[in-house]
Amino acid sequence: MTNLQTQKLTTQRNIDNGYLGLKYLLGMSARDSLVLTDKITDEEIKKGVPMETNYQYSDRKEYQSLAAADQLNQYNIKRYKYSYLPTANLTSAYSKQAFRSEFNIFGAGPWYTQWNIALNINIPIFDGFARAANVAKAKLQQQQTKNQLDDLKFSIDNDVQQAKNSFASAIVTLGSQHKNMELAEQVYDQSQKKYESGLGSTTDITTAQTDLVTAQTNYVNALYDVILARIDYLKATGKLP
Repeated sequence: MTNLQTQKLTTQRNIDNGYLGLKYLLGMSARDSLVLTDKITDEEIKKGVPMETNYQYSDRKEYQSLAAADQLNQYNIKRYKYSYLPTANLTSAYSKQAFRSEFNIFGAGPWYTQWNIALNINIPIFDGFARAANVAKAKLQQQQTKNQLDDLKFSIDNDVQQAKNSFASAIVTLGSQHKNMELAEQVYDQSQKKYESGLGSTTDITTAQTDLVTAQTNYVNALYDVILARIDYLKATGKLP
């Protein structure tokens, strides 16, 4: 009895710490109360993930980042290519100045007008192959980004397939552990009835109870593994909120 009470106290402390951790993740104060109303069931877990095969690479944030880098590399190539084109700049300036030795510019006196127009034409002829080198470098950077995108696609395919396999395996394990728990409950009930009828001993009840607790623990662990596998699958497909 003392061992059971100690175990119950330890379990309750773990539950309380779990609530504190959840409050922290939700941005709640530790002094606020939190009540969970939903319950996790086998049916909810199994239908919680649509095992579609037509997932989109663009749903992954890292793919979006590399795709944006690839777009920037294309603009960078265009920027260097456009530097081969001639440029023309037309500028104009208009001003009036007094050129007086005293600060009486608002008084009577002449003002002198100055106006100029400039046309600057730049025709690239030879720059020591700098532009060609910049274009080649930009193309190499774009190819590197494309290689990274291809490698990321393979990595995403691998992550999704592994997550699907892990989720399917976890579902099978969950079903097996659920059956084991039901069987352990039946054995415990039968052992208790035999003891009440005088046909069993306390050892039989203790053994059945220990087996029941073990089966329940294995079921909870299997349920936890299914939830983790579900999260991994959503993360692999880029659907994790």
